[in-house]
Amino acid sequence: MTTSAEGPDHPASGNDPRQRPDAPGAPATPGARRYPPAPVSPPPPPVPTTRAELAALIDHTMLRPDATSDDILKTCSDAAKLGVAAVCVAPTHVYLAAASARLDGRMPPAGSPGAGGSGDGSRPAYAVASVVGFPHGNHLTAVKVDETQRAIADGATEIDMVIDIANAVDENWAAMETEIHQVRLAMPADAVLKVILETTLLPDATIRSACRAALAGGAEFVKTSTGFHPGGGASIRAVRAMHSAVGGRLGIKASGGIRTAAQALAFIQAGATRLGLSGTADVLAEMPRDPS
Repeated sequence: MTTSAEGPDHPASGNDPRQRPDAPGAPATPGARRYPPAPVSPPPPPVPTTRAELAALIDHTMLRPDATSDDILKTCSDAAKLGVAAVCVAPTHVYLAAASARLDGRMPPAGSPGAGGSGDGSRPAYAVASVVGFPHGNHLTAVKVDETQRAIADGATEIDMVIDIANAVDENWAAMETEIHQVRLAMPADAVLKVILETTLLPDATIRSACRAALAGGAEFVKTSTGFHPGGGASIRAVRAMHSAVGGRLGIKASGGIRTAAQALAFIQAGATRLGLSGTADVLAEMPRDPS
């Protein structure tokens, strides 16, 4: 186990195989990895002012273990009407959600202009995300790789993967990076990997180090929470730590316990670029209507 001063923020020293030589001119030792340097005061993302702008940042989520096919179809129908970025479902529901996304992309817009998908069949109405290693993260890496490959084959274009959380608690960055890298290799280049850190369990310095390990492993996003851990979901504290580490270089997804528009906007002001919500319609109803 490394000390609290080690990790991607502060490289370990000596012969530790987890060494991260970041200094210019450091010797290229076998197996050594380099983490990108910390950004300098990354600017926060723009804050949405309308329903459509906020909807475009939302993963509309249905991950209840008792969710039925009808629940998934309703989730997808709502996603098309609301204009969200993606739906996030369990692996068993990916095929149905992907088929619905393609159908919704062919349907004429419903309701207000621009709602209900692209309407021309050129692309699905929303992306489909699947969770991997969910919700505890302590699956074997080979199992996560297999889950990923199956989800991609069923139509997912985004993967929300739970890390082996013990690796972050233990500050075992080599193991964490390797696991993320193996999952990323199982995905097409244009797919999106989001890495769930379960930040409620981690202090800020560990969150920052974990974010940089995710960056080095090839992820496109870091994500706060599964929403299923008893310790809690997203926090402004965690998002700020994530933004300070990788803002502008990785997307940041806040998920777990976001139930109002005020909360959603606060997370974006802190640095989030994507939000995971189940009560999407209620949150969007609190936003100003889009210009006609």
